Amino acid sequence: MWKRKGDWLECMIPRFWSGLTIEQLLKEVWAASKKLAHRWRMEQGVKLNGQAVSWRTELKERDRLQLYAYEPEPSLLIPEYRELSVLWEDDHLLVLNKEAGLDVHPSEPGQTGTLANAVAFYLQSQGILTKVRHIHRLDRDTSGAIVFAKHPLAGATLDRLLARRAIRRTYVALVHGHLSPTSGTISAPIGRDRHHPTRRRVSKTGAVAVTHYRVLETFPSTSLVELSLDTGRTHQIRVHLAHLGHPLVGDVLYGGQPSFHRHALHAVKLTFRHPFTNEEVVCLAPTSDFPVDLSPLARE
Repeated sequence: MWKRKGDWLECMIPRFWSGLTIEQLLKEVWAASKKLAHRWRMEQGVKLNGQAVSWRTELKERDRLQLYAYEPEPSLLIPEYRELSVLWEDDHLLVLNKEAGLDVHPSEPGQTGTLANAVAFYLQSQGILTKVRHIHRLDRDTSGAIVFAKHPLAGATLDRLLARRAIRRTYVALVHGHLSPTSGTISAPIGRDRHHPTRRRVSKTGAVAVTHYRVLETFPSTSLVELSLDTGRTHQIRVHLAHLGHPLVGDVLYGGQPSFHRHALHAVKLTFRHPFTNEEVVCLAPTSDFPVDLSPLARE
């Protein structure tokens, strides 16, 4: 249905988009930003069957819609080669299995050694000079599945999916102690800790944060827990589990014992409906860098 042609993307309109206008498809279905829509209007960055037409034109099945999706964008990122573990990829998005100990993006100009630097190199090797757009974040020492958009329209669409909780992120953690009850929901607002520059804490004045958990397996002094998020606050899982009195193994910032070289948290699964193809995407992220064997989970 989609084909990349240089800096352009071409779509053969399927039946389920037939009858929509170009404007409806761009703004209502794909959530194009006002800035992007304005630029495409001014620069004729949208064509139908090779011609610039009114955005009020109704689409018909098998029409060819062309988008100037890969317009080169200025970026301060320094491209840097790094071998990447690709879980899913097409012309719109890239899902990677991030290793622990790696920052997602630079925290200061000119910084290298981050996942974003490697993604910039990877995209440039494909002739794509758009900005690197991560849709969500993982802490430096959290491993697992993370999504990047390859062009600005994909970035806007995936951002909306994330805000609507339509991108389902599943994590596993090894925590100290045994949780009771063995499943439940932690709804506790999270704010900054005034006494520590990087730590967060449960606070009445903090932002709404909701975490669902389920114990998968128990060991003599620890538990393997599956978690999913309704919100995406900084350190959310770490803060919520520490709040329950069950900090992550290795998470010394939140009271965990340093019996593992990093906090034991892995983003094992990512699921969403692809906004440009309508197919269900399920990404399972394996890892060998965890205190217990997670390979059965990565095959489910």
